[in-house]
Amino acid sequence: MQGTILLVGSGKMGGALLDGWFKRGVNPVDVMVVEPAGRVAVAPCSAHPALTTVPTIEDVPKDFRPDVIVFAIKPQIVDQALPAYRRFVADRPVFLSVIAGKTTDGIRSRLGPAADVVRAMPNTPAAVGKAMTVLYAPPTVSELQRKICNTLMSAVGAVAWITDEAHMDAVTAVSGSGPAYVFLFAEALTAAGVEAGLAPDLAARLAHATIAGAGAMLEQMPDSPETLRRNVTSPGGTTAAALEVLMGENGLMRLFSRAVAAAAARSRELAG
Repeated sequence: MQGTILLVGSGKMGGALLDGWFKRGVNPVDVMVVEPAGRVAVAPCSAHPALTTVPTIEDVPKDFRPDVIVFAIKPQIVDQALPAYRRFVADRPVFLSVIAGKTTDGIRSRLGPAADVVRAMPNTPAAVGKAMTVLYAPPTVSELQRKICNTLMSAVGAVAWITDEAHMDAVTAVSGSGPAYVFLFAEALTAAGVEAGLAPDLAARLAHATIAGAGAMLEQMPDSPETLRRNVTSPGGTTAAALEVLMGENGLMRLFSRAVAAAAARSRELAG
């Protein structure tokens, strides 16, 4: 990517983005970070000697005109942090927000109506370059600005776009919160293995490796999850016995439906 980037916040997600950008060839000279905590060494490549980090927006040189301003901060501080970035709106950068739960209208309300805002919902596997990011841009955002945001987010994993921002609540519930569901499944499978008589270390190793391997199959094989499930299930066998419990009336399908609905509802409550 050609151009300059101002990253606001270099915590876990900001650090993962920096790492991904540098691995993709972004010149650290073209990046400036505003980080009140003074941290940049969150990811291995983030602590680059050519990377400039400043504690406040007031410390950004007046002649620094970023092409992209990326907000990777907590939603609780948007009212405090965002208004100071109004000074850049006249230069027409694209504001790329990875702030959880905050809509493009909510971001514009802090920056001004002329701000070009793209909203992104990545998830935590960005830390290992395996994120799933969904983006939304209002019609006023240019095709070039969309491509820039697509390039920046694809540095940490797969990218998809939606045309209706209202769907971002469901996106948050499925992929944004989704890693936690998988981690819980790993905890539950480990605990069940221990209850069945396995040593805790062995149960954890079996659970973790099985989930990682199954995930790789989903990623690399063309078959649907249903087909993959059927392929490993022999009629009357051990897997069938387990699935009879998991797919029962109050099994995983019902639980996940309720869980995703609850997460989506909470996402709508937090938006703004």
